[in-house]
Amino acid sequence: MELVDTHCHIQSVEADSGEGQTLKTWQKATNLSLKAVLKNAHSAGIKRMICVGCNLADSQQAVNFALAHPSCWAAVGIHPHEARHYLNLAKPKLDEFKKLLSQPKTVAIGECGLDYYYQHSLPADQAQVLRFQIELAKEHNLPLIFHVRAAYDDFWPIFDQFSGLSGVLHSFTDSAANMQQALKRGLYIGVNGIATFTKDQAQLNVYKTIPIDKLVLETDAPFLTPTPYRGNINEPKNVGVIAKFLADLRCQSLEEIAAETTKNARRLFGF
Repeated sequence: MELVDTHCHIQSVEADSGEGQTLKTWQKATNLSLKAVLKNAHSAGIKRMICVGCNLADSQQAVNFALAHPSCWAAVGIHPHEARHYLNLAKPKLDEFKKLLSQPKTVAIGECGLDYYYQHSLPADQAQVLRFQIELAKEHNLPLIFHVRAAYDDFWPIFDQFSGLSGVLHSFTDSAANMQQALKRGLYIGVNGIATFTKDQAQLNVYKTIPIDKLVLETDAPFLTPTPYRGNINEPKNVGVIAKFLADLRCQSLEEIAAETTKNARRLFGF
C-alpha cells in the first residue's frame, strides 16, 4: 500500500534555521532524528512527501532537502502570515524566488493564500503577495497549495481573476458550500489530522462527501497530530492514521483510500 503526504515541513528537522514556529516545534522532539522521521515514513508506506515552504529561506531549505532525499519533493511559497515582509519584492529577491521554481523537484507553489484568523499581515498585503504567487504559478505551469482561513469571501474573487489554475485547499476545515466552490473550480481538498479530532459534525460531513477523485492526504507535520497520538510531534508516518480514519468514516476500504489519494497526488503534482 502506497501513500503520499502532500504537505509537511520536515525540511526543518535537525535544522538550525527555518520558519520560526516550525523550527521551534521540531526542536521539542529531542528524541526524534531526521533519520527516524524518514525511516518511520517509509515503514508506514509513505512513498512521497512534499516539503512545503512558508517564506523564501524556508522554501530554499525545502528545495535543498528534496534534492538530497529521493522520497521528497518541494513546494516553494510565501505564507500569508509572511506577506508583510515580501511586498513589492526587490529584483534580487524576486530572482532568487524564481530560481527555486526551475529546480527539478519543485512541484508546486505554496503555501500561499489568505488568513484572516490570525492577521499577522494586513489583508491587502496578503492579497498582493497571493496574486504574485498565482502569476508565477501560471507562468511556470505549476499547481498551487492554498492556505485559506476565515477569508473565502475575499479568496474566491482573487482566484477567479485568473484562468487555468490548479491546486489544493490545504488543511480544509470550512463549509460544504466552500467545498463545492472549490470543486466547481477543479481544486483538490487536503485533509489532515484535524479530521480525526474535530467535534464539528458539519466538518465530518464535509470529509464524508469529498469526491474521492478530489481528495488528497497530508499531515502538516510537525503540527496537527491525529488522534490517538495527540500530544506528540506529528510525522509523515501518520498519513496512514488519517487514511484509516477516513476509510472508516466514509465506509470505504483503506486500500481504496490509499490508491485513490495517491493517484490524485500524482495527477496534481506530476510525480
